[in-house]
Amino acid sequence: MLLSTSPDTLIPRDHPIRKIRAVVDVVLAELDGEFDAMYATSGRRSVPPEALLKATVLMAMYSMRSERAFCERLNYDMLFKWFLDMPIDARSFDPTTFTKNRQRLLEAEIADRFFAAVVKQAQLRRYMSSDHFSVDGTLLQAWASNKSFKPNRPDNTDGDGPEDSDGNGFKPRNAEVDFKGQKRSNKTHTSTTDPEAMLYRKSNNTAAELSYMGHLLIEHRSGLIVDADLTQATGFAERACAIDMLARLPASNRRRTIAADKNYDTRQFVADAREHGFTPHVAQHNKGRRSAIDGRTTRHGGYAVSQRIRKRVEEPFGWVKTVGAGRKVRYKGQERNRAWFKMETAVYNIIRICSLDTATA
Repeated sequence: MLLSTSPDTLIPRDHPIRKIRAVVDVVLAELDGEFDAMYATSGRRSVPPEALLKATVLMAMYSMRSERAFCERLNYDMLFKWFLDMPIDARSFDPTTFTKNRQRLLEAEIADRFFAAVVKQAQLRRYMSSDHFSVDGTLLQAWASNKSFKPNRPDNTDGDGPEDSDGNGFKPRNAEVDFKGQKRSNKTHTSTTDPEAMLYRKSNNTAAELSYMGHLLIEHRSGLIVDADLTQATGFAERACAIDMLARLPASNRRRTIAADKNYDTRQFVADAREHGFTPHVAQHNKGRRSAIDGRTTRHGGYAVSQRIRKRVEEPFGWVKTVGAGRKVRYKGQERNRAWFKMETAVYNIIRICSLDTATA
């Protein structure tokens, strides 16, 4: 049968996905050199890395929980096929393609390069401020149950013992574990499912969960993400990662500011920020202690402006956790989850860039 219809004719001309695809194609064109170095010129043909990255963009935009669910939908969703430049009768690739190519993409740091290329597109459009920034962190639930958080045993790295069986030597598939009243900490316990996940609670009124911590650095002009990172959930991760992200910014002789919430109101963070050439506009933490900043900083009108705008950092966090289906991380291990978080934040920037393009048109 001869078909005269293509996926392109089925997508409305005014559909927002067309602008998003145009930006993604420009970003991927800048990574051609890295893609050529990753793959050999001979051997069996593979799914192009551009298609895998485009698929990751689609999974973030359409809240796809897993790669297997995405590949199943790719068989019948014409918009997905159009976005990946696939003919209308093409079958989806196998979900294990993501797994087999993931380590190759990690070694080439493609997620970091993709994010940097997206930031470059925003800078070329002059959407980004280079003087005023905000930083914050959030908890992301690890792909591991609290039941897997077991005591460290030098003779048994899995942490399994006789108490894990049903009394007859058989280990049940989903054993009931009662850890109430037990003292558990990251120094004495480790998750057997994801050893890099750490037990952390946001406050005294919330339950402790195995988590990672995502960090964002946004600029104040358009609310775009300048840098993103994912670390282990420790009590010092937010401030330490914030200083690392500030250090990665290009040097400048102009006066720059960095806004943050009360968790960043420490003498060490304020001193480190000033050492990197930033005026710390952190929210004062005066309850039972003395703030690390005083009236010499808070008296200026720019401090009040920074405190008002810094709350916009919650917008990309909210998008990643809801639309991006990232309230719970997708993989095991910090390296893979960090690359996933970089791609999620890059997609948020792409959508934001397209919105700004429409507003300024």
